[in-house]
Amino acid sequence: MTASRRRAAVEVGGVLAAFALAGAVAGFVWERVWTPETGVVVDHQWRPADALALQQQFSGTGWYVVVGTVAGLLVGLVATLFVDRVPMLTLVAVVAGSALAAWVMLRVGVALGPADPSDLAASADDGTRLPAQLAVSGRSPFIAVPLGALVGLVIVLIGLGPRHPRLPVEEHPDVAPTP
Repeated sequence: MTASRRRAAVEVGGVLAAFALAGAVAGFVWERVWTPETGVVVDHQWRPADALALQQQFSGTGWYVVVGTVAGLLVGLVATLFVDRVPMLTLVAVVAGSALAAWVMLRVGVALGPADPSDLAASADDGTRLPAQLAVSGRSPFIAVPLGALVGLVIVLIGLGPRHPRLPVEEHPDVAPTP
């Protein structure tokens, strides 16, 4: 393995690690800023306590989008500032890392949040008040982290221009030397 390929592999690994860490931090922040709605146990089933609780069911998804977009933007900016010698490799690393961050954010946030009230309601008495579980509705919110990261990448690559000299073709890790 050439030195440039080794360096590129280390840079990609660093970007992935940065996004994984950002996903964990974002999951923690997401759980902290979210306020769970309260529900009541009726016939061993969890139900929203009132109309306000019904309205708040979207708040978990909304906060996921807000926190995820900001986290993706920040890490996308920083990662691209430091790893832009091979723009296509940077793009692949940022897309893969941001998808990883979105998944880690979801897992960490849900793990830190309240347990599933439907499971708890099965053994609870009627009238017991239980908080809702932190969750994301649908699949579309999961583009928040990658979208934020891509905006950060575009800001650096197009708005600021290259921060490091581009590799010559003969040293590019993805191009075989010509005889």
